[in-house]
Amino acid sequence: MSETEKHLLIVEDEAALRVPTAERLTDHGFTVVQAESGEEALKHLSSFAFDIVLTDLRLPGITGMEVITEAIERYPEITAIVITAFGTVETAVDALKLGAADYVSKPFRFDALLHSLSTALERKRLRSENAYLKAQLQERYRFNNLIGASRPMRDLFELLATVAPTNTTVLITGETGTGKELVARAIHHGSSRRTHRFVALSCSAIPETLLEAELFGHVRGAFTGAVDSRPGRLEQAHKGTLFLDEVGTMSPALQAKLLRVIQEREFERLGGTKTIGIDVRILAATNSDLVTLIAEGKFREDLYYRLNVIPVHLPPLRERQEDIPLLAQHLLQRLGRDLTPPRQGMVLSQDVVRQLMTYSWPGNIRELENVVERALTFSQGRSQIELAHLPSHIQAVSDSVTPQGPSTLPDQGLSLETYVKDIERQFIKLSLDKTKGNKRQAADLLGLKRTTLVEKMKRLGFR
Repeated sequence: MSETEKHLLIVEDEAALRVPTAERLTDHGFTVVQAESGEEALKHLSSFAFDIVLTDLRLPGITGMEVITEAIERYPEITAIVITAFGTVETAVDALKLGAADYVSKPFRFDALLHSLSTALERKRLRSENAYLKAQLQERYRFNNLIGASRPMRDLFELLATVAPTNTTVLITGETGTGKELVARAIHHGSSRRTHRFVALSCSAIPETLLEAELFGHVRGAFTGAVDSRPGRLEQAHKGTLFLDEVGTMSPALQAKLLRVIQEREFERLGGTKTIGIDVRILAATNSDLVTLIAEGKFREDLYYRLNVIPVHLPPLRERQEDIPLLAQHLLQRLGRDLTPPRQGMVLSQDVVRQLMTYSWPGNIRELENVVERALTFSQGRSQIELAHLPSHIQAVSDSVTPQGPSTLPDQGLSLETYVKDIERQFIKLSLDKTKGNKRQAADLLGLKRTTLVEKMKRLGFR
């Protein structure tokens, strides 16, 4: 029937109908699980995400209608088909209103059932394809929209092209504002999961007391204010991708639960007892040094190795200066389109380009985007961005930030070691002057750790 294996749950209390139907469906490429009651069906649904549920409406105890309701609530993408006895077509129509794809009436021919399954699955495939094509028209996260011509970015593109089609867990590292979520979305877009959801969760943006419920969901009454059961981000990302930003801020207890999800591919909602199976690709990101956090006892080493299967490091903007003009022009065009009225054809003056490349960009691409948006706002009526449209702190940066070396080598030669020390001393002094003596900020400007900067200052005789 299909080259792709489909997992099907058949719910029917009549063994004489259920068993041979399951056997014939298996012969046609389905992986079939049988349930003889609604209660048994719900147990299966709580532990595995089926592609299809085929259920009789008249069952002892829990009805087929309740099975369908639970199945669609838990897995919105599931295909449900009902089996109805003669004279209960109205009930079958009610099932269609709940979200069932089709119904077959007893006694049914197997070829009629197979046709119904094929039609329902084809409709589902077309809906997914149409949604994907529509998303493509609006999608900004394809690899070729990660702007950059520098060597670090070309290396990154090659890595992403290799990693994206897999289901491997990826740990994305980089400073704040380097575009970690953009890269995560690009990985998702380049994978077979692209027709399913990309769900992002910032672990640092949500209070610790709420983060567990946000990730795992909760049942009614799990805590004060939990008036209804609600799926968490994990369930929302089923068959898709879950992006955990700033994963280093998770508490040790939550780290342990996340580790179990990665290992076992199952979890329980907060306050619940049902184990839920999940099929999700996890991408994590951090601007923290997780190895340091491990040494400090703040991050689990076993979780680190589970997340860091494929490390992807994003270079800061100061390490790829040649990309700045490309990025700035790209942002200028994109932001210009969003204005009312749109402003197309805007360009950057050469003076502006030189100034942007001189600046160190501690806030990386996010800061550059803000600067371009500000420049657009202050350049009303102009076709070109000028120096006057840049923030004053960027205007104030001069070429003196880049100490000039000798144009020729002196006849008597020079001490390379001494000269390099002089250059380092000038850079450190300039960064300290710019940050009014704040060593952490100065270290950020220079792309150093604070401890490294302090060591250099001691070695170079700073007081």
